[in-house]
Amino acid sequence: VNLLRDRLQELRKGLSAAKASDQFITVRDPYNTNKFNKISRTDAEKELAELRKKLANPNNIRSANPQLAEQVTLEVTIATNAAPGSRELRLRTAAGLTPPVVFQVGQWPEYIEKEQPLRVASKSALKSGETGRTGSISEMRIQLPATVNGQILPGDIDRYRFTARKNQKLVIVVSARELMPYLPDAVPGWFQATLGLFDARGHELAYNDDFRFQPDPILFFTVPADGEYYFEIKDSIFRGREDFVYRVQIGERPFITSIFPLGSRVGQTARIELAGWNLPVTNLTVPAQEPGIHPVSVTRDGLPSNEMPFCVDTLPECFEQEPNDSTAAAQAVSLPIIVNGRINSSTDGDVFKFSGVEGETIVAEVMARRLNSPLDSVLKLTDANGRVLAANDDHEDKGTGLNTHHADSYLRFTLPAAGTYYLVLSDTQQKGGPEYAYRLRISRPRPDFELRVTPSSLAGRGWSSMPITVHALRKDGMTNDIVLSLKNAPAGFTLKGGRIPGNTNQAVMSLQATAMASGEPVELLIEGRATIDGREVAHLAVPAEDMMQAFAYHHLVPSKTLLVSVAGRAQGAWRAAKADLQIKRPKKK
Repeated sequence: VNLLRDRLQELRKGLSAAKASDQFITVRDPYNTNKFNKISRTDAEKELAELRKKLANPNNIRSANPQLAEQVTLEVTIATNAAPGSRELRLRTAAGLTPPVVFQVGQWPEYIEKEQPLRVASKSALKSGETGRTGSISEMRIQLPATVNGQILPGDIDRYRFTARKNQKLVIVVSARELMPYLPDAVPGWFQATLGLFDARGHELAYNDDFRFQPDPILFFTVPADGEYYFEIKDSIFRGREDFVYRVQIGERPFITSIFPLGSRVGQTARIELAGWNLPVTNLTVPAQEPGIHPVSVTRDGLPSNEMPFCVDTLPECFEQEPNDSTAAAQAVSLPIIVNGRINSSTDGDVFKFSGVEGETIVAEVMARRLNSPLDSVLKLTDANGRVLAANDDHEDKGTGLNTHHADSYLRFTLPAAGTYYLVLSDTQQKGGPEYAYRLRISRPRPDFELRVTPSSLAGRGWSSMPITVHALRKDGMTNDIVLSLKNAPAGFTLKGGRIPGNTNQAVMSLQATAMASGEPVELLIEGRATIDGREVAHLAVPAEDMMQAFAYHHLVPSKTLLVSVAGRAQGAWRAAKADLQIKRPKKK
């Protein structure tokens, strides 16, 4: 639509600049802005009339929200054997590929919200202030289990009524920020959904506006009696717009709230404790895995639970041993080590002691919030006399683009003398419990890096260059140059300027398409190599989108694939990351 509007403006300019007697007018080429074409006045007026007709189509009228210029309606057919989970969808147009959007595949019957405004006239409604809002209250009846899909416009409240049986253990999970991670022009930077559960008479039984540190709310509810209930979803301050979209799953699904430990050593089988709702087991054996973060989940009656991250590392590991809440009772550890522990209560603080030598550099790093633990850690390093040598509360990890509170702690310190040193780990908000788990790494620096490449959708023409930015996320003081190249790329693509100097954290380079590619987008891999401590280290760059939050903050939000489209003028089409979705425009009725 934007291309149509641009063309309309160019034709208007050309007609206005031409004399009434001119048979030809000059207009800018739509695909080469440095070139001007001459077309006949008759053809220009005919094209102008066609453009006005297209732009008059209701589907092409500008949205009330200036951030949403266009709207597309699609029909999605899901294969019967499609695995549940998230997909990425992109729109391919003559102007290129859009950034990916999330499309979720579920297992329960799906409902789509229908606007059915209710007339609010009762005293209770007047008291609640519902009639003072400009939006509406829509209501729909559903049958459990169910997944509902909806949209919140200004002032809207969406209600869903259902019948439940006594002792049913219902889990109600909202996906809102999960679908649209960041909004550039809204505070706090996403649709902040609230979730309320009521009985048939309108008495509130449960309410939530987040789940621990995650903005999307979740409720667990044991039904007290047979009967009718409803849940209600709205924005926390009654905002709304077209991209305030949500999915709500409600039913007796398994849901993991915490695991322990949060990880294990590479090559070892781990036994994990599970906590949560409707779980088939409370312990799980995880087979030996490669280093990295792996998903852990369980299945009950064919329904998979949510996934929890489980970290596998190469260093030796041990478990925290209580009591260790003072220097006198400190747990002795030998470096390097990863300690798996918990902050068990609001007054708990875990103390570890180790021996160090003069001039030795030590790193102490907490992995908790990045592994879905609610712990907001704080670390202190002291000498044998109790003198604080270093302390840290929060340390930003740009690799976790969905975190807005980087609550994990990190210390890097050079020891001034040989002797005994103490590390004290606690929760800065003075909270605790069995779910407040952590992994504490104490070791010498392990220089390494990760890579992010933005954007994750690229488009160009044959023999053209497309700029990309590769971000280096350096770890433990890594300062080496990183050389980048395409890995297993199809013929016709080259990467120019593929180097990130050791004193920088990002570089802009050019992806060149040296030939006309087919109409289908191509997935590319970018690999970075660096020599660290005499050995070559290689990592693939993770595709990402540089998203703005609330007018100011930027986050590198990972995508699943880096897609490049090199073609001429093309009809719009949607592309899914997996072949189990068929997507087309719906037929007009």
